[in-house]
Amino acid sequence: MTLLIRFLLPAVLSAVLALPSAQADPIRIGSRLELFVDGHVIENLTSGARLRLHRPTPREIAIVLDAPWEGNNSNYVTVFRDGSVYRMYYRGRQMDLSGDKLKFVHGQVYCYAESTDGIHWNKPNLGLFEFQGSKKNNIIWNREGSHNFAPFKDANPDAAPEARYKALGGIKSEGGLYAFQSSDGIRWSKMREEPVVTDGYFDSQNLAFWDAERREYREYHREFREGRDIMTSTSSDFLDWTEPAFLKYSPGRLTELYTNQVTPYHRAPHVLLGFPTRYIAGRGLLTPFNERLARVSKRYGADYTDGGFMASRDRETFKVWGEAFIRPGPIEEGRWSYGANYQNWGLIETKPALEGAPNELSIYATEGDGWEGPGISLRRYTLRIDGFVSVEAPLSGGALLTKPLLFDGKELVINFSTSAAGSIRVEMQDGKGRPFDGFSLADSIEIYGDSIERPVAWKQGADVGSLAGKDVRLLFELKDADLFSFRFR
Repeated sequence: MTLLIRFLLPAVLSAVLALPSAQADPIRIGSRLELFVDGHVIENLTSGARLRLHRPTPREIAIVLDAPWEGNNSNYVTVFRDGSVYRMYYRGRQMDLSGDKLKFVHGQVYCYAESTDGIHWNKPNLGLFEFQGSKKNNIIWNREGSHNFAPFKDANPDAAPEARYKALGGIKSEGGLYAFQSSDGIRWSKMREEPVVTDGYFDSQNLAFWDAERREYREYHREFREGRDIMTSTSSDFLDWTEPAFLKYSPGRLTELYTNQVTPYHRAPHVLLGFPTRYIAGRGLLTPFNERLARVSKRYGADYTDGGFMASRDRETFKVWGEAFIRPGPIEEGRWSYGANYQNWGLIETKPALEGAPNELSIYATEGDGWEGPGISLRRYTLRIDGFVSVEAPLSGGALLTKPLLFDGKELVINFSTSAAGSIRVEMQDGKGRPFDGFSLADSIEIYGDSIERPVAWKQGADVGSLAGKDVRLLFELKDADLFSFRFR
């Protein structure tokens, strides 16, 4: 509770986000997508405008991890799309809660599932590793690194065919993190016999990816600093890594962070998004279910985990949102316990719930109802494209003014939603705050509706090419509206 109490009051008083100070040099955004997850492009918000963190909508149970080798302690899930296939990887482990002491029934294994739509999942019989005398299972790895094994498809154009898929896995008692490679994402081998990252504790989902913006590999892993925290380092070849450094946080680390789940956002890879598991210790026992867990292990019953959200541009300093991204939900469903609400690593696009609507983002989270049942469940959650944080304003109105920007392109497009009575208008200003001729609020064609990518137009049309390469500030006037992102094209 110490970290939560220390930072919660200042975070509330600062009204979610301390706005960045003005800067003289314009931000070169080119034609990239800009989000509001960290306030980087915001000069100020006025009237009723504010930043709002959006929570994803809970959907169906996507998969139940109930095979004997998966068990009631499955976790550390990775999901990504690979061409026409969606791939899922997760740790399997069975715990015995029948006595008065926590026991593990079998060793840890890593398992695999796949899908054609990200909604319906199946567990293929791979026949790779034996479990209790049979190879009829979906286990892909059961050796060193099985506590946390986080695969990804390597987007490095120089990656060798036999290492098109890579992963880190390991724990302190094994010496650290080992590097793994695979040609198909199913059959894995070590890239080196010795661990490649050794400075850390690693009892979490430690992960790495190819950072196309920086043209290097980057990893994030567990270490302790006033509780559970995150370190990061980089590599040019996935084998030799720089000295790890702890992350920095704004306004501060509000809770212990059990996982990190950091990933480049596929629509704006210059921005890293993190979906960490927040660890809140010692809150107390809520239900008879928690009391039963506490008899076996006190923290399993009295400590709680939920889903957080954070974002970074420099890869080391993260804006941390104080509110939960995924809340535990109704206590009757077994979500209020240690080990529940762990968000997976990886965002995927899936078909929308409403026919004809744009694709949605899907993320998955564990539910702890498997503690006393056959296995852990993974529930799918959905969010609109770019829908993490919006600038919103009531019907009475509000305004967003950006910092000076340098853009490329001929058209401004926005991702937004309004009510039937709401609207958005846009003004393009010079460095002194004066509207360019023909691009004032009075010239702006009122926008209303709901769109992922709607062009902004003025009375003279939508072409803004004459302003490309100039210092430009955007003034958005919002009424009962949410603005999620913008870009020039």
